[in-house]
Amino acid sequence: MPTSVPVRLIIPAIGVDAPLIRVGQVGHSVGVPPLGDLNLAGWFDRTVTPGQTGPSLIDGHVDSYAGRSVFFNLKNLKLADQIRVLRADGTTAVFRVTWVQIVAKAAFPWHAVLGPTSYPALRLVTCGGPFDSLTGHYRDNIIVYAAIRRGAS
Repeated sequence: MPTSVPVRLIIPAIGVDAPLIRVGQVGHSVGVPPLGDLNLAGWFDRTVTPGQTGPSLIDGHVDSYAGRSVFFNLKNLKLADQIRVLRADGTTAVFRVTWVQIVAKAAFPWHAVLGPTSYPALRLVTCGGPFDSLTGHYRDNIIVYAAIRRGAS
């Protein structure tokens, strides 16, 4: 698929239908959408646009003090669940889940998430695992790996 900015994320299995915004790099980390908007995900603009060859990364919050956020149920995705990314050019990149991984933030697998692929890949990332009340952060990340289904329109 040609380059086209993603504008919406739809994951039927977990009830996600959310707008996407661009997020950039913040220091040595990937930016995140504003915490105040519970139904908003962010496309990391240093990755390819969804549908192009290579990994595209979309992140979102699991929750906030205001309640559940867009990726609250990300951990519940299963093998072959569908993920659709609507793009600004009117096309949709359709992916299928290939793996769900829970990993300690300190051991985040950057190469597995952002390393080169020979196919269109999608990575969804959020927080998870135990909540550390001292730091106010979750200790783990949930990473969903997905690959494009041929014939996306």
